[in-house]
Amino acid sequence: MNLKVGLWQQQTVKLALTQELTQAITLLQYSVQELTSFLESKAMENPLIQLETPNIRVMDPRYDYVKKRKTVKNDDEKSWLEQIAAKSNSFVDYVNAQLTLKTFTKKERRIIDHIIYNLDRNGYLTASTREIANMCQATEDEVEACIATVQGLEPAGIAARSLQECLYLQLERKENVPRIALEIIRDHFEDFAEKRWRQLSKELQIEVKDIQEVADIIQTLTPRPGASFYEENPSYIVPDLIVRLAEDGEVEVSLFDDLLPKLRFHQEYYDEMTRYEDRQVNQFLKEKSNDYHWIMKSLEHRQETLFKVGLKIVEKQKDFFLKGPKHLAPLTMKDISEELNIHESTVSRAVREKYMQTPYGTFELKHFFTSSLQTNNAETASSATVKNLIQEWVDQEDKRKPLSDQQIANRLKEYGIIVSRRTVAKYRDQLGIPSSAKRKRFD
Repeated sequence: MNLKVGLWQQQTVKLALTQELTQAITLLQYSVQELTSFLESKAMENPLIQLETPNIRVMDPRYDYVKKRKTVKNDDEKSWLEQIAAKSNSFVDYVNAQLTLKTFTKKERRIIDHIIYNLDRNGYLTASTREIANMCQATEDEVEACIATVQGLEPAGIAARSLQECLYLQLERKENVPRIALEIIRDHFEDFAEKRWRQLSKELQIEVKDIQEVADIIQTLTPRPGASFYEENPSYIVPDLIVRLAEDGEVEVSLFDDLLPKLRFHQEYYDEMTRYEDRQVNQFLKEKSNDYHWIMKSLEHRQETLFKVGLKIVEKQKDFFLKGPKHLAPLTMKDISEELNIHESTVSRAVREKYMQTPYGTFELKHFFTSSLQTNNAETASSATVKNLIQEWVDQEDKRKPLSDQQIANRLKEYGIIVSRRTVAKYRDQLGIPSSAKRKRFD
């Protein structure tokens, strides 16, 4: 080995990520909400950037104030009902209202309050008996007695500490429940949930169809008794691309950026500040002006790349838009990158958290990328097509003799699609479909 110390010149080519290039890459992967937040923060730190939000109108205080004073009487007469606040049903208030007619000692009431305020959104008790006893300086027996009091309130199943206890509390109040149902949930819940019913039937000396009847009763219960009191605020998806079917049968693609704030260069501020002829001010204006132009360039690059990727997706998945969601063809990000002559990572950033509005609903762009499976005639089928077939066959199967994974694989083979039993099991798990043993009914 020849080791020498010295200085040599060597010419190499390296790709350096400048701050501007990093910004362009970052903006490409932003969703609409993230991009809006980014532009708002930039407008706060850069006085040369002005944002024009499409859904916010600048108010003229002279005109709007006079107009408001003239129409306030009519508005009060016509829309006073709209000013009434919506009624909010609080789970805690609902439970407390049932306790007003009952008498408790101060210690019992303190324990019950701790129990109620330790109920989660589903109505389950999240604190242990010992924790509540320590907080209230009470014995565990006293806490258990108070828990039983709360469990006797509506809705049935609240203050349970497990799914098993929640279901058991509901069964106790349900009319005409067979005794064996209570015994199964109380003493054999795990075997019942895992559907080891044949073993359970021998142990309890009952028929499997009796356990099926218990399962049908359990299906009428709710595993989350407190969830009905909480209303989730609807989350809205803003599409980045819109696909329409033209009258001539062609597919039209357009960008939807109407909700994005528009950037405008604050020329008045720039002209005013340049009058001072100060070196530091001019340097500041130069930096902020360059920042504005780089943001504009990055936004243009983002829109251009997103549109190109969306257009290529529509081109490759034309049958999806013309015939329906079941006709999704195999497509990978590598296919799109080679077609557009861009890097695969660029395609990945472009489709991240982006959505496309189609005649069949709004889909995430990643939905259109599916792996390919080999068929008998040397063609390919998409994994989405296989999943649709599996879902359709499971929905139509005889639940007394459900299809096994091997039977599904054999049926796919008849359709010319070659998949293994393990692949079928993987797709079934992704669809949230239980195994054939857990889908079986014993009527």
